[in-house]
Amino acid sequence: MRTQIKLTEVEGAFRTRLTSPQTDLMLEALRTLQGWGYSDEAVAVQLNADQEEIDRLAERLAGDHKTTRDFTLTAHELHVIHSALTAVATTFVVRGGAFSEEGFYNKTSFFRENFDAMALSIVTAVDEATTP
Repeated sequence: MRTQIKLTEVEGAFRTRLTSPQTDLMLEALRTLQGWGYSDEAVAVQLNADQEEIDRLAERLAGDHKTTRDFTLTAHELHVIHSALTAVATTFVVRGGAFSEEGFYNKTSFFRENFDAMALSIVTAVDEATTP
């Protein structure tokens, strides 16, 4: 899976082109966290967004799962996605503090390193887009 993205800063937001696996990965991170049934306050701590905002963002990311699409995302939306990508693994920590790689893959259909690489790619792409 290609996890590198490129962002272009435009009018206070960032434009990017995402492949269907990239949008699926981002959407899966958001939906997995929503599916754990955390309170609105807990989700706000994790993602710095309320359920309504997460639903709107997830709806934008949802698609035909076959085509590459262009998106314009605010820094806040990128933050929410980044937070979801990094937080989703914590929901698969089992007794004794061990991470359940099998449970993670079975639930998300992606490997953890895909989530980590995409999260890093978002930060790197923002840095590249905003550094003169």
